[in-house]
Amino acid sequence: MEMHLFGRLVPAEVARRRLLAAVRPIERAERVPVERAFGRIASRAVRSPAAVPAFARAHWDGYAVRSRDTRGARAGGPARLHLVGELFAEQRFARRLREGEAVAVATGAAMPPGSDAVAIFEDARRRGDYVLVPRPIRVGERVSPAGDDFPRGSLLIPSGEAVSPAAAGAAAACGLRSVEVLAQPVVTVLPNGNELLALGSSPRRGKIFESNNVSVAAVIEAAGGIPKLERPLPDDPRVLERAVRTALRRSDLVLTTGGSSVGERDHIPGILARLGSPLFHGIAVRPGKPTVAVRAGRTLVIGLPGHPASCLLNMYWLVLPVLRRLAGRPGPGWSEGVRVLGRDAARPDPALSTVVPLAIRGGRAYPTFRGSSALTSLRGASAFALVPPGRGGARAGMRIRTCELDPPLGAPRAN
Repeated sequence: MEMHLFGRLVPAEVARRRLLAAVRPIERAERVPVERAFGRIASRAVRSPAAVPAFARAHWDGYAVRSRDTRGARAGGPARLHLVGELFAEQRFARRLREGEAVAVATGAAMPPGSDAVAIFEDARRRGDYVLVPRPIRVGERVSPAGDDFPRGSLLIPSGEAVSPAAAGAAAACGLRSVEVLAQPVVTVLPNGNELLALGSSPRRGKIFESNNVSVAAVIEAAGGIPKLERPLPDDPRVLERAVRTALRRSDLVLTTGGSSVGERDHIPGILARLGSPLFHGIAVRPGKPTVAVRAGRTLVIGLPGHPASCLLNMYWLVLPVLRRLAGRPGPGWSEGVRVLGRDAARPDPALSTVVPLAIRGGRAYPTFRGSSALTSLRGASAFALVPPGRGGARAGMRIRTCELDPPLGAPRAN
């Protein structure tokens, strides 16, 4: 069994900086129905083509009146107005309101022409076909004027921002049926290993079901990408190279899982070196040291380790910020904080940083790592810490800098 050497190990932060410097944010745009725009990144500013509301509306159930007809009204001498109709939200009054008249209006109804205020039901008394208003009603009282929510030309969604529920609602309120957003980056995932079985296959002795596809796809989707998952590939350099070349033609980012280390059947580093400009092979970190990356034209190819926990941790601390930049999203995908360790987290290592998955409970951080091949190492983990090389490690009771994953990858912020 032959082995070959890693390239020069690069520090964890250097590896991440090189990837972020090399990634090219998506430039393609597409139009999507406004009801499916939530969470997408606006590729251009969206402005209102019309005022909302387009007309003055009653802001409260009551009586539309001419405010001047209520001047001098008081409890002992109320204004007496002739009730000449009623309006619900979908209706319009056919004529202009005349002196001494009132119209019953429901909330949201268009104000009758000539009216300028609403006397709410609680402040008025009905007497047959007349309404008694016991106090003066101010101009504009209980009325939403045209453009009260936003006038024509208002900025509804800034370019480069994610469409919020309120922004999507505002676009719909002014009649926009679709908005222009950045296309979602396509990320192809290529697992490789002779021992891997595709889901749905019959179990076989010596074989394991491929699981990295599922966890990697979840991170891709959370970052705004579209995962394209391939079936497991054999440890055959010709098959692997053909698959990577095909993926490069149809993807914005290519991820491989497995085959990135220094063993006889680890073909990925050599294949990627032929296809692009090397960024690194080997990161001074545990777990996840056997990681390789190249830039092939405008597209990055990142070879991740095959051990499930190592692969998923690398997706969090290394690939997630790359995915977000590719998709035009701000930030790395986590918020930094400081927590007290609930128990020992990492043995000291003078040469390697240590990535520690963490569960946050009761304001403290508890390490969950059990081993590189155990997916249960990340069960319950909503954060991680990157412990630098040194002699101290990370011990119970220490304050440690944490990276707490944004939802949906992480839990809502704990206190």
